[in-house]
Amino acid sequence: MSAAASPLGAHVSAAGGSYEAPPRAAAIGATALQLFTKQANRWAERACADDECARFRAAVGATDVGVTVSHDSYLINLASPDPALRARSVDSMAAELARCEALGVDLLVSHPGNFMDERAAGLARNADGISEALARVPGRTVLCLETTAGAGTVLGATFEEIAELIRRLPADHQARVGVCLDTCHAYSAGYDLVNDYDGVWARFDDVIGRDRLRVLHLNDSKAPFASKKDRHELIGEGSLGEAPFRRIMTDPRFAGVPKILETPKGDDATATDTRMMERLRGYEREG
Repeated sequence: MSAAASPLGAHVSAAGGSYEAPPRAAAIGATALQLFTKQANRWAERACADDECARFRAAVGATDVGVTVSHDSYLINLASPDPALRARSVDSMAAELARCEALGVDLLVSHPGNFMDERAAGLARNADGISEALARVPGRTVLCLETTAGAGTVLGATFEEIAELIRRLPADHQARVGVCLDTCHAYSAGYDLVNDYDGVWARFDDVIGRDRLRVLHLNDSKAPFASKKDRHELIGEGSLGEAPFRRIMTDPRFAGVPKILETPKGDDATATDTRMMERLRGYEREG
C-alpha cells in the first residue's frame, strides 16, 4: 500500500469478541474497520471490561488499521414520538458511546430516526436525544450522522435535514458530531452521483460543509436512482456502476476520509471483501 492510499476497509464481524474484528480487517488488507460493539438487532446492552478493551486496542495495534468505526444499534430511534421508545433509544446511544470510549473507537455512525408523526417535531426530538446522549458520555469519539435513503418517515435523506440536526445541537456538542455519507443511500435519496457528481458534492459543501464529512460508506445499489430504497450491491455491479467509485477513490478532497464497504458478503466474507477492496484500490492506482 502506498503512503498516499486512503484509509479503506469494511464492516467486519466481531463474533467471538470485539478484539476478533481487527484480525478480520487485516485479512482483507484494510486500513480502516467498522464493527458492531453489541448485537445490532437487540436492545440488550453490555459494558466493555478492561481486559476486552486492552485486547481490542492491542489487536488494532497489530494491524495497519488506522481508523476504527462503530455502527450503533438498528433499533435506536431518537425521533420517536413514543416516550418509552425514545428514552430507551437515548439510553442505548449513550451505552454505545460509552463502549466506543472504552475501546478507543474513533467514530460512531448513527442513523437519524423515524419521526412517525410530524417531521419538525421529529427533528427536534432527534436533536435533543443526540444532545442528551453526548452530555451523558463526554469523550473523543465523534458521532457521525449517516445520510439515509428516505423511505417512509425516516429523517436524514436530505443534506438540509442533516444540517438542521447539527444546527439544533449546543455548540460544544456540534464539535463532536460529523457526517457519514453512504453512496447507496444518497443515490437512492435523489443525489445523482452518476450524472452530477460535482453538483452533489458542491451541494454537500454548501449545506453541511466539507469539514463535517468524517466517513464514507461505499455501497453500490440494487435499486434505481431516487428509489428511496436501501439495497446495497457490490461495487460497480449496481445502478451506480464503477464511475462514481473511481472518482471518489481518486478525488483528492477525500484522500484522508475513511472509506468503509458495507457491500454483500456472499458465501465467503473474506474473499468477497478482499475482491471489493482490490477493486477500489485498483481505481485509486489508476488515478
